[in-house]
Amino acid sequence: MVAKVVVYILLIYCFVYWLISRELGIMFPIGILIEVIMLIAFICAIFSVPKENWKNLNNDLFYLFLFWFFLSVLEVANPAGASTIGWLKEIRSAAEYPLLIVTLYFLVFKTNKDLDYFLLIVIALSTVAALDGIKQLHFGLSKGDRIFLDNGGAVTHVLWGRLRVFSFYSEAAQFGASQAHIGLLTLILALGPVKKKVRIILLTCSALMLYGMLISGTRGAMFALVPGAFVAILLSKKFKVLFLGGALAILFLCFLKFTNIGNGNYNIYRFRSSLNPDDPSLNVRLASQRVLKEYMSGIPFGGGLGVVGSNGMAYNADKFLSKVQPDSYWVKVWAMYGIVGFTIWICMMVYILGRCCGIVWDIEDEGLKIKAIALTSGFAGILFCSYGNEVINTMPTTIIVYASIVFVYMMPKLDQELKEKKLIKIA
Repeated sequence: MVAKVVVYILLIYCFVYWLISRELGIMFPIGILIEVIMLIAFICAIFSVPKENWKNLNNDLFYLFLFWFFLSVLEVANPAGASTIGWLKEIRSAAEYPLLIVTLYFLVFKTNKDLDYFLLIVIALSTVAALDGIKQLHFGLSKGDRIFLDNGGAVTHVLWGRLRVFSFYSEAAQFGASQAHIGLLTLILALGPVKKKVRIILLTCSALMLYGMLISGTRGAMFALVPGAFVAILLSKKFKVLFLGGALAILFLCFLKFTNIGNGNYNIYRFRSSLNPDDPSLNVRLASQRVLKEYMSGIPFGGGLGVVGSNGMAYNADKFLSKVQPDSYWVKVWAMYGIVGFTIWICMMVYILGRCCGIVWDIEDEGLKIKAIALTSGFAGILFCSYGNEVINTMPTTIIVYASIVFVYMMPKLDQELKEKKLIKIA
């Protein structure tokens, strides 16, 4: 199916478009090609997807993101008076991409083989990203990497003479969080019912990605790893795994919190600082949030899309919110949509996470269940990690997370099909 191939191309492109931009020095806003590829995929889907596949959109996940998109469209009339251009720029990552990704994946994918190809592409490209990050740290930067640092990237990516590795992602925070996300997902898959050779490959890939997370210097990646691991342990429904996994997680946190072992390594020291309540960076963020809390009390519907962050500085420089760094996607949603919009968004996300957990709980096929646990725990980790950084709204994490949710929603049907195949074999 042509539409399926185009969606795979979209997935790959969302990983490498920053690499293309840096190394080729392309001035064209290549992010726009994401919408172009999506449009091509939709045109292909209209002419090639069977009518019964469109019925897959009749579910709460699609309607929730459709509702969020319409709410975001209404934000153009926000009385706070944010720039229309800023709104147009921001709505893409805030509401358009989630809706379009969910719609495309429900229309185009429907088999266990589709899920396997998705996982293969994500793990392979994430492993390549880890290797590229290792190359940056130990063997040197490419011409494009140097240009990125020279044009302002060094301010946040070279601290005390130490490089925060960013690989071919937009920046180190996105790289580190994504490596934690996919590294955990891969580790969970390795613990499933797979062949020994596959398990070794998965464990190797996971180790590379977790090292990539460490050398990114992204402390927020901790909050993708720990909550994701907790959800995975809980969903395993195995008492031994629950007890052992919980004990290991507690020991790991205690190692970071109450010891100084490994502090001679800068990356371990920086990662450990994520648990320090007196960390200067954390206190700056908390101070910003206190300022926002006072200001936001008078605008329950927020300042409008594009009023904060990079779009705020570019298109709403006259607004108070443009001068406050959100440093968190949760805070960004709060600033743009107000407490009303933030409450709706966080309730949506928690509901979807709970729904995914419920689906995983009822899956019977062991192989499918471990995939569902991996995808759900990855979503949980990224959701919590987005409190510390803008992660869930940045590619490639955006497409991975929302596609993951779609595949989890498909799994009751996939589970039933696998059961029917087993019955046919027995007969």
